[in-house]
Amino acid sequence: MEYALVAIAGVIATLSIIFAPIAKTVNTFFSGSSLQGEAPSLFTLTFSQVTTWIFARSLMNAAILGYFYGIWGTLAYAFYYLSFLTGGKIIDKIRFEQGFASVQAFLQSRFGSTGVTCYNVVIVIRLISEVFANLLVIGMLFGMAGSNAYVLAIIAFSAVTLLYSMLGGLHASLKTDVLQMSIFVFVLLMLLASVIGNDQFVIADLFFKEFQIEQPGPILMLVALLQIWSYPLHDPVMMDRGFLADRDTTRKSFFHAAWISIICIITFGCLGVWAGAHAGEGDSMNTVLMRLLGEWPMLLFSTTLVISAMSTLDSTLSSSAKLIAVDMKLVGTSVRNGRAIMLIFMLLGLLCVFYGNQDLFSAVAVSGTASLFLAPVVFFSIYGKQKDIPSWSYLFAFVIAMLGASLYFLESSGHTQWLGDAHKYTKLLLISSVILAIGCGSFLIGKLLNSRILSSS
Repeated sequence: MEYALVAIAGVIATLSIIFAPIAKTVNTFFSGSSLQGEAPSLFTLTFSQVTTWIFARSLMNAAILGYFYGIWGTLAYAFYYLSFLTGGKIIDKIRFEQGFASVQAFLQSRFGSTGVTCYNVVIVIRLISEVFANLLVIGMLFGMAGSNAYVLAIIAFSAVTLLYSMLGGLHASLKTDVLQMSIFVFVLLMLLASVIGNDQFVIADLFFKEFQIEQPGPILMLVALLQIWSYPLHDPVMMDRGFLADRDTTRKSFFHAAWISIICIITFGCLGVWAGAHAGEGDSMNTVLMRLLGEWPMLLFSTTLVISAMSTLDSTLSSSAKLIAVDMKLVGTSVRNGRAIMLIFMLLGLLCVFYGNQDLFSAVAVSGTASLFLAPVVFFSIYGKQKDIPSWSYLFAFVIAMLGASLYFLESSGHTQWLGDAHKYTKLLLISSVILAIGCGSFLIGKLLNSRILSSS
């Protein structure tokens, strides 16, 4: 099966390279316009949105949550994909109603250099973490951590993805996203058919865990409903795709990406739920699925992860180039510089894979908590159009969110037990609620103080 997976990965990689056009202009490389200068179509933009957000780690998380917490765990992860709806609204407000060309331009206008710097720090960390998290999943598909197969798979995969990403930038990412999403849907449907046709599958298996509000699955649902307001704003891949097409196309792409993504995540996550219903003591999810499905359906399972990792990596590299060259303006805006930035981010991701602490895997999960400093920005500055929020309110919300994210990282990885022995998702709900309350409170106080100062003067 390993050789078959290598062959499939090779075919997908080859097709991606063939489909990737060579970018010769800055607009093509950084803004995703076609060689003729045209913006992406609704179909292209929607498929690109979906496939870049259904990345390998997401599929594994959805399945693993289903394995341990039943359908409620998978649904909780699917709730995060409501971020497409909140993200679409954010883009509509920032770009089309308030006239800003980027998130950074909006934050600069409202909170000055402090607002932009805090935001960019979080974005850089997120982009690097997305690179290494997907590379880790690829390595684990081909071998044990540290084995020759593990190392070779990661290096080969990163080299191929880097190659076609450097060729065409964001335009290549959009083009290959359509190809990769088409293959992903086909493979997922085949996998679904093999499950439905399996004699051991019954619908009742999906409800082997009862709904109990105090259980981890339902608790994580509540966490997702708190975090989806700010989560999309700190995701540069999603935000970048909101500045490519006209208003109608952009609105529709976010809407369609929401329901398509949710269906895909739930479908894949149900594999984990099914495995959980048949798990014995000490069984891993992959062991159970191999027993239930057999080798060839498990090959399809692994193929979906390979496709999703590749589609996420090329988009992450494109967003990295745009962030450093266009948004942060740290180097000149040229195709050559964009390619150099992609190389640097890939090397940083590889550095995390081979020399980073395994706790970095857990660090990816805290990004939603860190993003909560942007929730009051969404409520007050974007939706409410408030222009009198002081920079200290933003900075205070940022510091609280970073402290909260760090606390969750320490608690979830077992380094501390300051919040007692409650489940990590119960702790996450508490931390998220406190961050959200304090952040919104700081914005409200800042607004009231500014209003009082202005009225007295």
